[in-house]
Amino acid sequence: MTEFISAGHSGLMACPHCGTMQKRAETPQPCPLCGGTVHPRHPASLSRTWALLIAAIILYIPANLLPIMQTTSLFGTSRDTIISGVVYFWHSGSPGLATLIFSVSILVPMAKMGILGLLALTVQLGWPLNRRHCIHLYHIIEFVGRWSMLDIFVVALMAGLVRFSSLAVIEAGPGAIAFGAVVALTMVATHSFDPRLIWDSPPRVRR
Repeated sequence: MTEFISAGHSGLMACPHCGTMQKRAETPQPCPLCGGTVHPRHPASLSRTWALLIAAIILYIPANLLPIMQTTSLFGTSRDTIISGVVYFWHSGSPGLATLIFSVSILVPMAKMGILGLLALTVQLGWPLNRRHCIHLYHIIEFVGRWSMLDIFVVALMAGLVRFSSLAVIEAGPGAIAFGAVVALTMVATHSFDPRLIWDSPPRVRR
């Protein structure tokens, strides 16, 4: 059987600025190489993560129910949610764009919130999950977070194109504000989560 030993279990901690290892202390210490402040763990990391994540989950509901854009033309005014926009692009001959918007607007936020919630529960409840897999999941949601604003970018691009080419006007709706808040909150929650806490959870023994 194999058991992974973390730096924390070895009595060490790493500087977040330069990566220099030093003896672990219970209070913040200056890095001997770069002078940056080294915390054994980010203060109140888990509580901040939960607060931001719960706020994102709450705002995710109006982000999908409220119109994300409002189109006004000579034929009247129409309000589209994320789902109705996906359906529109699918039936208008753009399945690729519909799939892309559905992925970045529905699947990615749900996956990010679900994975971050799983990691937070793993740390808080001490679930004996494979810690290497948990770290990989954290790096994945940290990487894809920057692409979550693609849906807002599509709305802005469509607004510019329509205004330039016709008499119609496209404006962002309240759903876009809620969705932007969800993206921002999940990004900040991911950044607030200290992945080193994963190594403090009970290890899973590999046989």
